[in-house]
Amino acid sequence: MAIIRPFRSLPPIVRKEYNLDFVDYVWYKNLFNEVEVKNILSLWDTNLVKEAEVNADNTRITRDDLRKSEVMFIAPAGNEWVYDKLSAACIQANTNRYKFEITGFQTELQLASYGPQQFFEWHMDFGTGNVSNRKLSISVQLSSPDEYEGGELQFMINQNIFTATKEKGTAIIFPSFGLHRVTPVTKGVRKSIVGWISGPPYR
Repeated sequence: MAIIRPFRSLPPIVRKEYNLDFVDYVWYKNLFNEVEVKNILSLWDTNLVKEAEVNADNTRITRDDLRKSEVMFIAPAGNEWVYDKLSAACIQANTNRYKFEITGFQTELQLASYGPQQFFEWHMDFGTGNVSNRKLSISVQLSSPDEYEGGELQFMINQNIFTATKEKGTAIIFPSFGLHRVTPVTKGVRKSIVGWISGPPYR
């Protein structure tokens, strides 16, 4: 199992016969402040941007019917503070709510951009092959709600749709097997960080 940035330390997980603390998603309001968001957005480099892909048969392919956006990767080197802040939030969410066995970031963080008519249809981040070790998914809002229309991160929970907050700087963390989508942007541009925390296979 490839981990590009392992956690330095993890608190002990207290497990009981049942997990009564589980929630479908958690959020950390203003995890990144205005200056930090600006610094993250400054990393956007058109020379490194590529069309977003999806996982299919253990390979990455483009599927315009499922996912349409642009992404670039945020290297840990020089951006440790971003990884450190998200590490702390994910470890806290996992310790308090999920109690999964986690080890670190599966891949580099993605800086994603959704323009008009771009979207990500209903999907799970968890699956077979190289995504079967994903435990937690991360989405960080980098655009203000008044900068775009549409582009809502939504969760399908028991046939009910819940919309996550669009407040800038907020990090949303949820199990990678949760069904979710980003609705089409109708105006403006929505930017976000996307990432995944991995661990040994479920058992």
